[in-house]
Order: sequence, then structure tokens, then C-alpha cells
Amino acid sequence: MLLLHGLGGNASTWDGFLRGGALGHEVWYADLPWQGSSAEPGWTRRCDPQRVVTDLVNGAAPGCAPFDLVVAHSYAAGLVLAALAAGDVRPDAVVLVSPFYRADPASFDWPTISYSLNDFHLVFVEALRVSGASRPARTRREASHRDWMGRQLRDRVGPYGWMAFFDLYLRTPFLRLDEVRVPVLVLRGDADTASRPEDSHQLARALPNARFASLPGCGHFPMIEEPAEFSRVIGQFLESTWS
Repeated sequence: MLLLHGLGGNASTWDGFLRGGALGHEVWYADLPWQGSSAEPGWTRRCDPQRVVTDLVNGAAPGCAPFDLVVAHSYAAGLVLAALAAGDVRPDAVVLVSPFYRADPASFDWPTISYSLNDFHLVFVEALRVSGASRPARTRREASHRDWMGRQLRDRVGPYGWMAFFDLYLRTPFLRLDEVRVPVLVLRGDADTASRPEDSHQLARALPNARFASLPGCGHFPMIEEPAEFSRVIGQFLESTWS
């Protein structure tokens, strides 16, 4: 099993899932070039994110074979989806967590861009809240401080990182998903305000061999908020798709 974190995240995203045993699989994970604590401005100019993910899934790491199962979150989920559509990767099964996808290019309007850009820091504020990296905000001042921390993480990802994310999002209506035969679970939290509900529903419908699941009360990081339920849903998916 390969675990791939989203934009500005890191390997600790999966800690709760790993503490639960990760369904008994041998687990590999990576701190990717877009992890929040070490990403440098302009990192997209020094690497091809699509190639990074493709090589990892295909077992390019030393001593590593191609992976059977890939679990990818948010931005990484989009990269895995693009690699599947291009036929560059073919694991036995894929879980796409909190993905960004649109079926119609006309659905990208100016308010969509404004929301994704001007409220980008809110994803990092949520990550801080659910991970316990900052204590619960009991006062307006503490809430303001967590908002400041979210903006610091946003600034670390930088404009290049945001452009890489949104360019990938813009390209999703043109992905050839009709020939993707790999079993896919599209998994989201029903309280996710970063990725729209329509994104996941449309993606599950567009993929020929996909299932959809939503975790109640979870936002953009269901693996952190409800790791046991997250693991259970993935386990059910694997039991029903793998012999």
C-alpha cells in the first residue's frame, strides 16, 4: 500500500490510519515535494508532480515493486487520477480521498477561482484544527492565531503550489476516464468545504469501476478525524473488489 498526502500535508496525515494497522498491508509513504514544512517557493519548477507520483506508484523507489493499492488525498488524488487516465499506472485498486474533479469545463467560473484562491488558507486552518497541531480555539484571539498559522502554511505552499493545484483541477474535465478499469473508491467527508460534494459524485459516475462513500461529520481530512471509520470503509471496499 502506498499513501500519498495532499498539498501542504506530510506523512503524519496518515498517523491515525497507521495506528489502526492499515488493514494489515505493508505500508509505504513519502514526504512529497509539496509537503508544507519543507516546500520551497517555486518547487513546481524543479520537479514534475505527475512524474513524481507515477514513478512512486510504479515502484521507482529503491527496493520497491509496483504497488497493489494506492490511497491518495486531495492534490495527490488528482495526480493519481490523471496518471490512471493516461494509462501510466495500473495498481490493483485505488482510493481517492477528498478529490477535486469537474465533469464540465463550463462549471469553472470566476467565483470558483475566487473561492479556491482567496479561501485557500482555510484548508490549512482545518488541518491544524483536526490534527491537534493547535489547541481548540476558545477565544476570538486564539481563533485569529490559528487563522494566522493557516496563512503561514498557505504562504509556504506559495503561488506556484496553488497554480499547480488549480491547473490540475482545470484539466479534470478533459481526462479520459472511460477506459480506467481499475477499481476505485471515491471517499469524502460530508462536511468537506474545500472539495464540493458534486466533485466526488461526478467522479464516481465518470469512472467505469468506482464506488462512492461519504463519512458523516468529517471535513477534508477524514483519515485524521475518523481513522477507524476511514479504515473500515476502505476494508469493505477491498473485500468486495479483491478476491
